[in-house]
Formats: sequence, structure tokens, C-alpha cells
Amino acid sequence: MTAAPLATAPAPSSPVRGLFHRLARDSGYVLFSLPLALVGFVLAVAGISLSAGLLVTTLGLPVLAGVLYAARGLADLERLRLPGVLGRPRVRPAYVTPPRGARFWRRVFTPMRDPQSWLDLLHAFLRLVVTLPTFVVLVVWWALALTGSLYGAYDWAIPRGPGDQDLSQLLGMGDGADARIALNTAIGLFALLTLPLVARACARIQGGLAYSLLTGVAEMRQRIVTLEEQKRAAASAEASALRRLERDIHDGPQQRLVRLAMDLGRARHQLAADPEAARRTLDEAVAQTRETLDELRALSRGIAPPILVDRGLPSALAALAARALVPTELLVDDDLGTAAGRLDPGLESAAYFVVAEALTNVAKHSRAEACRVEVARKVGRLEITVTDDGVGGAHLAKGHGLSGIADRVRAAGGTLEVASPSGGPTRVHAELPR
Repeated sequence: MTAAPLATAPAPSSPVRGLFHRLARDSGYVLFSLPLALVGFVLAVAGISLSAGLLVTTLGLPVLAGVLYAARGLADLERLRLPGVLGRPRVRPAYVTPPRGARFWRRVFTPMRDPQSWLDLLHAFLRLVVTLPTFVVLVVWWALALTGSLYGAYDWAIPRGPGDQDLSQLLGMGDGADARIALNTAIGLFALLTLPLVARACARIQGGLAYSLLTGVAEMRQRIVTLEEQKRAAASAEASALRRLERDIHDGPQQRLVRLAMDLGRARHQLAADPEAARRTLDEAVAQTRETLDELRALSRGIAPPILVDRGLPSALAALAARALVPTELLVDDDLGTAAGRLDPGLESAAYFVVAEALTNVAKHSRAEACRVEVARKVGRLEITVTDDGVGGAHLAKGHGLSGIADRVRAAGGTLEVASPSGGPTRVHAELPR
């Protein structure tokens, strides 16, 4: 068994460079927000006023629909800017869309029935209230940082009258140039050192409002949909496993146990009349018992394999590869079997069953001569890849072998990709969050 190489993290940049990069990004976000906020505020106020004034005619509703669509465009632009500030992935809500071939008035009323459209308009209206003070604070802080830290370079060029008093004189520090330069430079250095914090705070305030109105509700809805899909996938996977277990028990051990009971009954009747026949019948019953135990052990591996619980995922996958009907090469991180590196039991079980069902699918349908299983721990996820050199043509349609894998992966909150062109090869790639 070969250990798969772990993902290498990119070389971190220097802290100073990262600080300047973050300062530039936050400052750019805050400064460019003001013109966008002005456009949004004018659009919201003028659009609502115009639509309200025209509401007595039929023109008011189309104008309001146009305002909502324009607010949606501004909201999409803001969503493009949010990931750089908040560090969250971009999430666009699923807006209500008119059906194909809908008439004019149906298209007009469609955005009005969408709650997210009104949240976009509310953001366009409220954005200026937050953007204007944060813009002023950041500009003032930049001005203090630049003019104060460089004050010593241009103090000589500032004209002063005989009655002028500097801040250093008012604070009792003296009226000389040294005291004046020292005070202003200290203020500038303080502003310069705290500028990244101020810029970050201003950007977070603006981004927080945008996130709560433009993305937060959409993320919550998406999370609810994802949880519902995981619940359905888990129920489907468990139902499929239960049906398969019932079928296997009915076709295997149950039939053997019925025959075993019949053999023992026949042996009891033969015991007095024909001991030799009774002995042969008992020998057959013993063989049936051994075969039944072997089948029950095989079925128990599909429920909760003891080797997975006792020795971890690498050993359990090695046992699977050894029993596979197609020669299988296994590449897995041996640390997954150590006490410090073992995964959550639920994740281990999901990974085991993904590989087990994938190998079963390879044996039944692929007509492959070789198979390769790779299990690698990456940052925040576990990647499982099963490839074979078979005839291809595999897909995720219900009723096919890979549908069970898809249900288990979705139930664990992961993703599954299948690449299987006609003629092969087939590649099944699953990612499970950890």
C-alpha cells in the first residue's frame, strides 16, 4: 500500500505585503462604494417617486419593475465585490423568472413578487446612510496618515503670521518648530499604524450591510435546500441499502437456513432406519451451516465492517481491494489509520461505502482489467477517486449502480463527478467535507 501525497499549501506571502494588499483592497472597496451608493440612492428615490406619481396610470407599474431590475443590476455588481472584502464565496439568489412566452404584464409583475428584488431596492436606498460616514472617516484617516507622517518635509513651506498659534502651543509643548513637527508626526504615525484597522472596520461595516440584504437570505435558503437534499439522499441511500440487504438475506442465508432445517428433519427420521444416510445428511447440514456463516459474514461487512472500526480506513480499503474481482491498485494515506489522523466515524463509513460500491460497480458492469483507488486528505475535504480501464458508459441515472454512491455522497454533504465516455476509461471522483 502506497501513501498518497498530501496537498501542499502555497508558500505564504510576507505579513507586510499581505497587510498592504488588504489595506489597498479595503480602501478601494470603501472609496468606490460612494459613487455606487449615490447612483443607487438616486435610483431608489427617483424611481419610487416616479412610479408612485404615475401609479394612477398604467405606466407606474412598468416603471417600478424597471427600478427593481436596475436595483438588481447594482446588487449583482456589489456581490462581485463582496468576496474580496468578506472572504466569502459569491452567492447569487435564485430570482423569480417569468415563464417562457409570458405576456407583458406577467413580466412586469414578476419582480414585484420576488422578495429578493425588494431587498435589493432597500439596499440601494440604505447604502448611502452607511457609505457616506465610513467614506469620510477613511478619507480623513488617510489624510492624517499621509500629511502627519510627512509633516517634517513641508513644515517650512507653511506660511505663519505673528499671531498664529499651533496645536503644540495650545497643548503646552512649546512654540518651536521641533515641538510642532514632533506632535504632528506623532499624530500621523498613529493614524498610519491604525489605518489598516480603520479601513478594515469601514469595509466590514459596508460589506456587512450588503451581505445581510443581498446574500445572507440567499445563503440561508441555499443551505436549507442543501440540507433537504442531503436528508432525501440519506433516506434514499439507507432505503437502497435496506432493500439490498433484505434481498441478499432472502436469496442467500434464508434459503440455506430453510434447507438446513429440512436436512436436520430428514436426518432425524433417518437416524433409526438408516444411520449411514443420516450421517451423510448431517454432513451436508454442517456444510450448509458453514456456507451460511460465510454469507452472513459477507453481509455484515456491508453493514458495519469490524476492520473499519478496529483498524481504520486504510486497512478496511486494503481488505476491499484484496477481495475485488478486478485487480485493484490502492493509494491511500496511511495516517488515516492512526489514532491522530483518523477521520470522524461517519466520514470513514461514507468513504468506505463509496469505494465498496464503486468496486462492485466496476466488477459488475465495466469489464475492466485493472482498477485504481486513490484516497487523499486535502485541506477541509477527503478526495476519493476510482478509475478503471473498462468500456465506459457509466452515469448517475436512477436504477444504475452509481446512483447509490451519489446518494451516500450527497448525504455526507459532498460532491460526486463521473467521467465515463463510451469506450472508457471511467473515473468516479468524490469529495467529502471533513
